Amino acid sequence: MSGNDVVIRVCKVTDFPCKVNTKFAYIRTNQFVVNGKSLYFNGFNAYWLMCMASDPSTRTKVAHAFQEASRLGMNIVRTWAFSDGGNKPLQTSPGSYNEDMFKGLDFVVLQAKKYELHIIFSLVNNWDDFGGKKQYVQWARDHGGQYLNNDDEFFSNVVVREYYKNHVKSVLTRQNSITGVAYKDDPTIFAWELINEPRCESDLSGKTLEEWIVEMAAEIKSIDKNHLVECGLEGFYGESMPDKKQNNPGFEVGTDFISNNRINDIDFATIHIYPDQWVSGDKEAQAKFAKKWIKSHIEDCNSVLRKPLLITEFGKSSRSKGYTVKQRDEYFRNIFNTAYQSAKSGGSCSGTMFWQVLAKGMENWGDSYQVVLENNPSTNAVISQQSQKISSIDSPMKTQLLVNRKKIIINFMKIIILGVIISLVFILQGIYETSNIKNLILKN
Repeated sequence: MSGNDVVIRVCKVTDFPCKVNTKFAYIRTNQFVVNGKSLYFNGFNAYWLMCMASDPSTRTKVAHAFQEASRLGMNIVRTWAFSDGGNKPLQTSPGSYNEDMFKGLDFVVLQAKKYELHIIFSLVNNWDDFGGKKQYVQWARDHGGQYLNNDDEFFSNVVVREYYKNHVKSVLTRQNSITGVAYKDDPTIFAWELINEPRCESDLSGKTLEEWIVEMAAEIKSIDKNHLVECGLEGFYGESMPDKKQNNPGFEVGTDFISNNRINDIDFATIHIYPDQWVSGDKEAQAKFAKKWIKSHIEDCNSVLRKPLLITEFGKSSRSKGYTVKQRDEYFRNIFNTAYQSAKSGGSCSGTMFWQVLAKGMENWGDSYQVVLENNPSTNAVISQQSQKISSIDSPMKTQLLVNRKKIIINFMKIIILGVIISLVFILQGIYETSNIKNLILKN
């Protein structure tokens, strides 16, 4: 590592100087920074990447999806670094891995680097798809001799927590079979997500989940000092600031957006937006909720958390009443614009990732939210426009640098002018004194 790769900055929590590898993203107040420049995102979700990449006959779909995304100016992708048990597992049983699937993940990282896409890797699912916490709990029953009553014991059971920690270590220390670089040392990876959409409805106080987040975020940081970490939250408010629960869509899920994201080892906040699933009523009511949901979380990240915010999932279901592609485009445009306005003004919202991109020929993988980029020119235009807008944002640091440079130039000019004035005074004084001497001589 060269000396140019490391800078000294102030740690966001301790206020003591610490070394930062500038190849990796870090946080400065509520902004993402890479190589000294603020970073803004326009991206997408594609949960299926590892599965497709693990099969040589289908891995071209990964490369093609990345190529299309890059063509539209997108710069980040969120995907799964898990598949626990079941069909095409990455982790076949606790601590045992399918090397073909891991090689698929290696290929995903390689292609992301090629097309200049950052990656957020999620490490486990809250839901049953691809195993999730349900599979971990079942493993603890089958292999660990544990008598567990429900899936929420994923967060509290000692054996299950060790299974999860082992998976974290296996992924973070994985040496890419193609590049030879360990995941924890690869700047293509932007951040680790603890869990996709965590919920612990058996403890609505949020304490059970919070204790788990504290432990697991610290575990990641103990292995990987380079990458950022986020919880994977949808954004539901909890008991730490009860007044804010009025922003929830009428129910709670055992998370607390404020207290969960205040944890020192959590670097930035996330929200998901699904008013078509969460809110009853017409599309106007759902649009109103989405707008309020984003606004409240941006404000909280600006003033309460003082951390960046990413909108890591949103979409428009084709099953929605009266759905049209035009409606979806308008929905995307509104969310994009809110994020852009926040970023442009130096606010906390630094980007968005819609759910989800599918490659052509993958329609059977769809969930009604999919966007096949080649088949949706109007949506592509909306995405491309957002990419152009966020790439044009002046970094607050760049703006401050220009301001400082302007101040330096102004101060320098003041010094020059003052010097000229002083010189003129001396010259005039000299002329005056010379004139007086001449007058004295003439009088004599």
